[in-house]
Amino acid sequence: MRNWIVIASVVVVLDQLTKYIATIELQMFKAVAVMPMFNWRLMHNEGAAFSFLSDAGGWQRWFFTVISLVVSIILVFWIKKLKPEEKFQAIAFSLILGGAVGNLIDRIRLGYVVDFIEIYYHQYSWPAFNIADSAITIGVVILVVDTLFPNLFKKS
Repeated sequence: MRNWIVIASVVVVLDQLTKYIATIELQMFKAVAVMPMFNWRLMHNEGAAFSFLSDAGGWQRWFFTVISLVVSIILVFWIKKLKPEEKFQAIAFSLILGGAVGNLIDRIRLGYVVDFIEIYYHQYSWPAFNIADSAITIGVVILVVDTLFPNLFKKS
């Protein structure tokens, strides 16, 4: 079994498990303080990142579902074409794939994405997110760092 399948699968399982726990343990919109600047807060996102198009009337569910499915398929083929020495790209794409599939499952099954992690500072808060969103973000950061500093992680 290839490592990228394992990474993507772990992201999907952790994402779906934590969303399930959040759904049964948290009340919608009610903050549960975890530590300063960090809450659990259950929310449903019918849009994309930062709730983009969340109030568009329902068509966005299928639009984002199709986009997620297409991106996931492209990522699978892209990862398969990577060379063995392109490990950081494989890790990054695997994290993005796992996150995309985790949120895709929500969109197909529920019609929205379950978010439950809230970061805030005083009255300012970052939009709620989940494990899938975190994996996508980490994957993108790895890609950016690997692109900007291609020799940073290479052995000399």
